[in-house]
Amino acid sequence: MPLNVKPGPSSVPSAPVAVVMITLNEGHNLDGVLQNLRGWAQEVFVVDSYSADDTVDVALRYGAHVVQHAFKGFGDQWNFALRELPITSPWTMKLDPDERLTDELKHSLIQAMNRGEADGYTMNRRLWFMGRPLPVRHELLRVWKSGACKFSDVLVNEHPFVEGHLQHVEGDIEHHDSPDLHHWLEKQNAYTTTEAIAVHQGQALSVTPRIFGSALQRRMWIKQNYRRFPGRYLVLFLHHYLAQGAWRAGWVGYAWARLRSDVYRLWEYKLREIRITGRIPRKGPKGPGQPDPRVAQY
Repeated sequence: MPLNVKPGPSSVPSAPVAVVMITLNEGHNLDGVLQNLRGWAQEVFVVDSYSADDTVDVALRYGAHVVQHAFKGFGDQWNFALRELPITSPWTMKLDPDERLTDELKHSLIQAMNRGEADGYTMNRRLWFMGRPLPVRHELLRVWKSGACKFSDVLVNEHPFVEGHLQHVEGDIEHHDSPDLHHWLEKQNAYTTTEAIAVHQGQALSVTPRIFGSALQRRMWIKQNYRRFPGRYLVLFLHHYLAQGAWRAGWVGYAWARLRSDVYRLWEYKLREIRITGRIPRKGPKGPGQPDPRVAQY
């Protein structure tokens, strides 16, 4: 049976939900997110990809149920988690270690889950950058009836699919992307390499791209055809800076918008490098570490 997270003082009652996170070297984030979940989540599970830092130590200290499983791709890891974890709560929530739930969202989710009028719930995630909130929000599906979800089996940018009725709840997930710009750039370097490899190998996107399809299908169509757009880096910067409102965050918003467009440029340059040289780039040695004998291995 999974261990419950040790209770702590909270003005928000407990929710009938199992929170699931996947990790690799997330010790710097876990203390904050597990503090945020104390006394609220009925169960907390951590699927670790053999971290080389203190990720497992921190998770066990808070009473989370931890297993380790070799990472093959984000879609594969999430489907493993939903298939193999001994979840007993009626609801399941996907959460990343660098995210925090506001009290408004916690209350909204409790009320929605108790009503049980939907099969899944969407909510807004608000971005934080350089320690400051940005006026940038994305609507994400993060909670569903346990057993009702499957993820797209892709290397990166996985998406959950839930059959049935979805409802939106009020309140934000705060996305504290990285503790500093050095860490953020390291993440983007790894992400763009993975994206370039996926495109080079012709791996399928999460859904069939369609310009006149659903919002997700339109996003996949843009992603598939992005490299054909003239002036694409400027258009992307203006989208983030003006359309999404990052300008309201001052210089931090400008820096974020500029860097987001640079991420796409780096992704495209890495793809071109692969096609020119015929070589797949090597990723840096940031793990995995050794199996931890205190937790189950898969």
